[in-house]
This record gives sequence, structure tokens and C-alpha cells, in this order.
Amino acid sequence: MNLAEDLTARGLVEHHSAELDEIFSKPRTVYLGVDPSADSMQAGNLVVVLLMKRLAEAGNKIVLLVGGGTGMIGDPRESGERQLADAKVVEKNSKAIRAQMERIIGKKIKVVNNADWLLKVKLVDFLRDIGKHFTVNELVKRDIIRRRLETPDESISYTEFAYSLLQGFDYLTLHREMGVDLQIGASDQWTNILSGVELIRRKEGGTAYAFTCPLVTDANGKKFGKSEGNAVWLDPNKTSPFQFYQFWLNQGDEMVEKYLKFYTFMPVADIDALMAKHKAAPGEREAQETLASQVTMLVHGPAAAAEAAAATDALFGGRPFHELSKEERQCALAEAPTFVIPKKELEAGYPLATAIAEGGLTPSKSEARRLIEARGITLSGFPVPNPDQKLFPADLPGGYALARRGKRQVLILATGK
Repeated sequence: MNLAEDLTARGLVEHHSAELDEIFSKPRTVYLGVDPSADSMQAGNLVVVLLMKRLAEAGNKIVLLVGGGTGMIGDPRESGERQLADAKVVEKNSKAIRAQMERIIGKKIKVVNNADWLLKVKLVDFLRDIGKHFTVNELVKRDIIRRRLETPDESISYTEFAYSLLQGFDYLTLHREMGVDLQIGASDQWTNILSGVELIRRKEGGTAYAFTCPLVTDANGKKFGKSEGNAVWLDPNKTSPFQFYQFWLNQGDEMVEKYLKFYTFMPVADIDALMAKHKAAPGEREAQETLASQVTMLVHGPAAAAEAAAATDALFGGRPFHELSKEERQCALAEAPTFVIPKKELEAGYPLATAIAEGGLTPSKSEARRLIEARGITLSGFPVPNPDQKLFPADLPGGYALARRGKRQVLILATGK
């Protein structure tokens, strides 16, 4: 497939200002704008970031614009005015996002900050040179602005109302200084991107293009994003690689094919073949495991992806805990509750019911005994038949063992000093 065919087959095409064959007829200089409203991007943004990576690998030059200037204003929200960001916070967030994007896309991207020109613009000059090319009639028809104006008790400040002028000016500036002729983004940025396309046509008589991919939603139609309360961050300090891996691993069958096409670089034919296998044996969840591994590898690297997969298999699969490497074990220990049994008490025989109750796997010793009698507790993968069973060093090979209640509730038992 060529690039246009591949993007179409993956479902990554939402809006485009010209025919795809024209847009992708030759290598272009492409830009993506990101406002630093947080110090990390999240899973919803990742589709567009990976779209940039796809374009880079297809031979296009890539420019990442970090909105140090526009970030001090904020794109209009669906409801309510944004809090104006502190300049130092915006600068800190900008640096963090830049490092994050360079890690995912590669050092070959050119990174710019629109604070370098927006903070130098003189108001009267801007109104004469840029504002004259936008009409209020056109701006109030835009979806978010129109809804804000039509909703009782809502309003919109001039600050947010003028945001699209600034974004259009960004595109014009990059077109003039770097030859940028394609801006990409998610579909909610479509009208803002078109502002730049039209501004370049009017001011320069030049041709520039716009392309957007769909907003990513979950199975309930809720978009991924920090404002929706379900953010999965790309920063490992906010969402650990293990938690990130779990997010993708736990996707339902109805979404996994879509996410494989959006979030991985597997050829579409390979994804189709994988989904055929998955539909024949959905219980094996090979599609979800592939998705989790591929996306975690792209964001956090092969080592972190391998450690997350191994820790997952030990905590929720059949892999013996003591077989984990030091790094894999540390990954599991960071994510699961652990109960440490002093070595002397373990050598004397430590009651299992006491361990799992004090470790929080059950609310009480009596409940622990009841579950053990009902074969509801496993130790290292095997049901525990005796509520009076005691633990000895041999039961914790390598100093660790795993107690499990049901499929997802686990407790790591560790040998102490």
C-alpha cells in the first residue's frame, strides 16, 4: 500500500482539504501543534503522534510545534473558560512534552515553540495583518463557539474566541520560515487548521493542506483524555509501563482491531490475519497481548514492554513468580500488594490464612479460612485445600510466592529478614 491507502485502511482518515493522492503526492513538511496544558500527553493524543511517525517514515519532514504561546490562552473548551496557565508551568510542560515526543518519534523531528513569535507580536499589527482576514460571521459558526453561545449561562471570552487566529498565524509563520505545507491533528482541530490553510492562500497566494484523523473513543463512545477523567498518560511516572500495558491488554474484543490499526505499525494484512486467529480462539486473547506489547514498546521501549508482559503473566497468568528476572520482579512488586513474613516466623510455620488476611487479600482471617475451604484461594497456581495450612520457606521459592483470589486479586508473599 502507498501512504494514502494505508491510512485509509487503518481508519485514520477523517477530514482532508484535498484529495489524499494530491496531499501525499510528494514529501512534504508537516507540522503538528501541541498545547502544553499538562506535562505529559496521553493515549488519546498518541494516535496523532504516531501519525507523525508514520509520515516521517514515509519520507516527510516533521515539525512539532509546542504551544508555549497558545498554551497561555488555551483552545476553547466544550463548556466553561479555561484557567489561564502560569508562564513557568507552560515552559516546564513544554520541555517535558518535547522530550516525550522525541523519544517516541525520534530525534529527527524539528521542535519549535510558538512563544518565540507570538510573544513578540504587536497587537495593532496583528489585527491589521491577520485579524482582517477572519470574519466574526465565520468564527461564530464553528461548533464549539456556536454551542457556547447558544447554551444558557455560557459565554466565551475574546481570548478563547481569538484562539483560531493564533493557530492560523502559527501555520503561516511555519509556512514562511520552514516551508511547512501540511498541518495534521485530531478531528476536533479541523476548523482551526483550515484557518491556517485559508490564511496562507490569502496572504501568500500559496497552497497548503490540512489533514485530521478521528478522535479516539472507548467502547462506550467516550473519548480518551484527561478532561474525561480516564487519562492514560505517556509519562511512566504518571502511568507506569505495567499499568499502560494493562490498559491495552484489557481492551474488549469489540475495540481491539480498531486499536491495532490506530496504534501499531503492524501491516494491515498482518492485523487481519491476527484477528482471524483471534476470532477462532478469543479466549487466548492473542490480539490483546499483541496490542499491549506493541504499544508499550512504542512508548516505553522493548525492555519495559517485556518486563510488563512477564510481570502480567506472573501476577495473572501461569508463570511461576520465582522465575522472573530481577527487573521483571521489581515491576511486579511495584504494582501488586506485598506481605512480608519474617524469616524466623516462616521457618516455624506461618499460617496462610493469617498472611492473606493481614496482606489485605481478605478482610479477615475467618473470611480467609472460608475461602480456602471453598477452594477460592490459590498459592503459586494451586488451590489450597486446608484452612490450617502453614507456610514454610519451601513454599516461597526464591523468597516469593503468589496468593490469588479469583482472577485479578493477588498478594505477593515475600520472605523477610
